[in-house]
Amino acid sequence: MGAAVSRIAAWVLCAFALAIPRVAAPATDGGVLVLGRISDDPKAHYDQLKPLLEYVVAHMEDLGVRHGRILMAKDAQQMASYLRRGRVDWVTETAGSAMLLAQRAGARPLLITEREGVSRYHTVFFARRDGAVDALADLPGHSVAFQRPASTSAYFVPAATLLDQRFRLELLLSPTDAPGTGAVGYLFARSELNIATWVHKRLVDVGVMSNLDWNNPRRVPPAFRPDLRIIARTPDYPRAVEMVRADLDPRIAARLREVLLRAHADPQAQDALRRFFATSRFLPVDDAARRELERVSAGVRRVREEVE
Repeated sequence: MGAAVSRIAAWVLCAFALAIPRVAAPATDGGVLVLGRISDDPKAHYDQLKPLLEYVVAHMEDLGVRHGRILMAKDAQQMASYLRRGRVDWVTETAGSAMLLAQRAGARPLLITEREGVSRYHTVFFARRDGAVDALADLPGHSVAFQRPASTSAYFVPAATLLDQRFRLELLLSPTDAPGTGAVGYLFARSELNIATWVHKRLVDVGVMSNLDWNNPRRVPPAFRPDLRIIARTPDYPRAVEMVRADLDPRIAARLREVLLRAHADPQAQDALRRFFATSRFLPVDDAARRELERVSAGVRRVREEVE
């Protein structure tokens, strides 16, 4: 009983403190599987992660895995450190952050995550219909609103797309600031609704978000839509990716892949999948997904080197 209470206390500590205790054992030592997540809302994410972790652990007892633990990180740098040190076994992330962890810590893609029946999406660039920007070629001298620095669909992918156009990106101090000659100014709006609002109110010239958010009335209010139009789209890329650390025991990695791949067909896993960010199923990393992830990875690397 005392040991069980201690384990629960350790989970809660990790979820809230975003730090690993110095006395914690390396992942899978002592039969523990550790699931990681980069989070700005540990409490909510802990509740979303825990049911699927418990489901997976229940299918690994014959491999000596009997307990699960959740470890949150405040950013990709901290999570990469956990992966390199063997403190995390399995990480669930969007494609951009997943590829950043691959670059920084050697993490490997295990599966593609399908959420609400959608395994791939893309980024849209949009502007006012009566604005000065009709295409990406018109962007130099104008401004674009990204969401936040960790966003795949509203930062990494669109920023890389602009770099591919050979545009120079400059961080603006505020929406009233102006980029230098020939440059594209950018700001972070923090939410998709803010992005749509800034474009609609002419605070910025162009906004970016995923096509799923573009079609969501909570992100783009119906009252805004007649005044806005899409001016460009990116190719599709995976919506989310399950990653494992480079040196994870191959038997554990294989069983994790097997259990997750068949979870959508198990009635006992349905609630856990729903709570796991509305996951509908997991898919193999096929050749098409591998190429998409390589493209995202190249874009992430370029953004980190040329913009940040």
